Amino acid sequence: MSETATALAEQADDRRQDFLSATTPRWCPGCGCFAVLKSLTATYAALGIPREKLLTISGIGCTSRLPYYTRTFGFHTVHGRAPTVAMGAKLANPELSVWLISGDGDAMAIGGNHTMHLLRRNPDIKMLMLNNQIYGLTKGQASPTSPAGLETKSTPFGVQDNPINPVNLALACGATFVARVPDTNNAMMEEVFAAAHAHRGVAFVEVLLNCVTFHDGAYEQITSKATRDDHSVRLRAGQPLRYGKDGNRVLVHAHGRIEAQVLEDGQPLPANAVVHDPTDPGLAQQLALMALPELPCALGIFRQVQAPVYGQAC
Repeated sequence: MSETATALAEQADDRRQDFLSATTPRWCPGCGCFAVLKSLTATYAALGIPREKLLTISGIGCTSRLPYYTRTFGFHTVHGRAPTVAMGAKLANPELSVWLISGDGDAMAIGGNHTMHLLRRNPDIKMLMLNNQIYGLTKGQASPTSPAGLETKSTPFGVQDNPINPVNLALACGATFVARVPDTNNAMMEEVFAAAHAHRGVAFVEVLLNCVTFHDGAYEQITSKATRDDHSVRLRAGQPLRYGKDGNRVLVHAHGRIEAQVLEDGQPLPANAVVHDPTDPGLAQQLALMALPELPCALGIFRQVQAPVYGQAC
């Protein structure tokens, strides 16, 4: 790294420190929440928004401790009700940049109803749902996103329910900005968080979060350096969906479905290659429903469209 680049990086970190409170974060060592806190405060600093114009709101859970650690206005609300508090704050003071932090239990179980209505109303609120597929704060019970068969303290014989797909749910609710990022990629988180802020309307971002204590390795195939290239695909508007260590795999349209195709050396992209269009609702839902091992996990922005914002002039 050059001296100029080093100096710029140090300046960016100094600005980020301005958005950290004096409270020491209390999460398990190695928890993905540390990375989210770093990326969120780095985004706050990069956007140049005065601290008094920022509001960080959460519900209950390990992830919902985050407002304590940011030097902005904030509320640590009751379980599942953070969307209603965020909505009230935004309507009372539309000039605030409102960020809502929630976990999979907080947002998809007791708060599922509130999440659904927040997304369908399209207020100018940014919601980060940190999904570790488990209840961490209450010590390891199954959550609405726990995979079938997972043995937990509340499901000793394995989870019997089908898990909720948060991205698919957000799309079904009509959210105008929907994305997914892993907690292991700070650059991707900051890029998507900044895009969420720039979006006029509700933004829903699922963060694939690792719980090192109660559900370690939940996303290992997607995040491990050894396997991530072959098991994830980055969504970029206008770009074909290629992936694999050598970029030798591509997603194609086949008989109304998305399938994976391996490219031989020097083989051009097929005519039916999938090109990402975040304004296409059908494509977004197909990408959201892709699952290992047949298809890679899609990462990035699934949907981004403009619609009238709740409480504001169209």
